[in-house]
Amino acid sequence: MSRYWSDHVAGLAPYVAGEQPKVTKLLKLNTNEHPYGPSPLALRAIQAAATDQLRLYPDNQSTALRVAIASLHGLQPDQVFVGNGSDEVLAHVFNGLFRRAGRPLLMPDITYSFYKTYCKLFDVPAQLLPLADDYTLTVSDYTQERQTPVAGVIFANPNAPTGIAMSLEAIAQIASAHPDAPVVVDEAYVDFGADSATALLGRHDNIVVIHTLSKSRALAGLRVGYAMASKDIVAGLNRVKDSFNSYPLDALAQAGAMAAINDTAYFDQMRSAVIQAREALTQQLATLGFEVLPSRANFVFARHPDHEGATLQQALRAEGVLVRHFNIERVHQFLRITVGTPEQCERLCNTLAKILTNQH
Repeated sequence: MSRYWSDHVAGLAPYVAGEQPKVTKLLKLNTNEHPYGPSPLALRAIQAAATDQLRLYPDNQSTALRVAIASLHGLQPDQVFVGNGSDEVLAHVFNGLFRRAGRPLLMPDITYSFYKTYCKLFDVPAQLLPLADDYTLTVSDYTQERQTPVAGVIFANPNAPTGIAMSLEAIAQIASAHPDAPVVVDEAYVDFGADSATALLGRHDNIVVIHTLSKSRALAGLRVGYAMASKDIVAGLNRVKDSFNSYPLDALAQAGAMAAINDTAYFDQMRSAVIQAREALTQQLATLGFEVLPSRANFVFARHPDHEGATLQQALRAEGVLVRHFNIERVHQFLRITVGTPEQCERLCNTLAKILTNQH
C-alpha cells in the first residue's frame, strides 16, 4: 500500500482478465474472442478514417453511430448510450444508477465478476442470490417483496460464465417487481442464440440493455459498447459520462463500429458459423465424458466427473491450448471454453482426449 493512494484504493479487488499470451503458437480459447475476423467493411471504414482529420476531436456524441444502433434495434437515438467497451458502460451504470443511499444491488452469486469489482469501486452494497443447482437464475428470488428497497438488479443474459439464457418473460417479471429501480441486462453474448430484452424496452422503462461489439461483431480490439434504455436513463448516463470523459470513442472506433453494425449479412453469416461450431463442440465434449451446460453464448462451460478443472486447464496449457478456469465456489470443476473454428475445436478435443487417457 502506497502512502500516495486515495483511502479506498487498498480495499479494491480488481477484475482479473483472461491471460493474453505473447506466444503466438498457443490456441487461445480463454477470453471469448470471435474466431473469425471483423467485417471487411469495418476494416475498410477504419482505414478510410485514418486521415489528417485525426488532429481533430471526434464527435463527442457519436451521433452517426447512435443513429445506426437505434435503427438496428428499432429505437430512437436518444435511447442509446455509447462507451469505450461495455465495461466502461457498466462503470457508468454503476456510478449513475446504483449509488442510492446504501440500498443493495441484487445479482447472481455466479456471474460476470466485474460486477463485484464495480460494487467495491463505487461503494454499492451487493446482495448475491444463489443460482439454482442447475445454474439457472431463480426468478422468485428477485421478485419477492423486500423491506428495504433495492438500488437495482443486474445479471448477464446469457449468463457468464455458465452460458445459460433466461426467457424474456422471466426478465419482464423481474422488471415489473422493481418499477422504481433499474434492471440491467448485460447482453454481451445475446447474439449467439438468446432473446434480447430490447423487445421489452417499450413496456418497461426501468430496463437497461447493454451490448458490446467485442463478441458477435469481432471487434474486441476496438473497444465499443453501448446501452439502450429510456431517454431519461440515457440522459443520466450522459451526465456521468460528460463528468468523466466527453470523448470516450475515437474517430476510428466510431467509423469501424458503424460499418460493423450496418454489415448485417456478414454478421449473420459469422454468427451462424459460431453457433454451429458450438453445437458440434458440445457433442464432442459430451463424447469425451464432459457435462456441458446448455450454452447460448460463444463459449461452453464444461466439467468432467473424473478430473479436476484446474488440473485439466494446466494440462491443456502445457499442450499449447488456453481455456479459462475460475477457482471459485460451486464452479471450480468447470472449464470455460471459447468456441473456435471447427479446426480449433478439433485440436482442443484431440488434446483433451490425449490428456484424459494419460491421466487414467
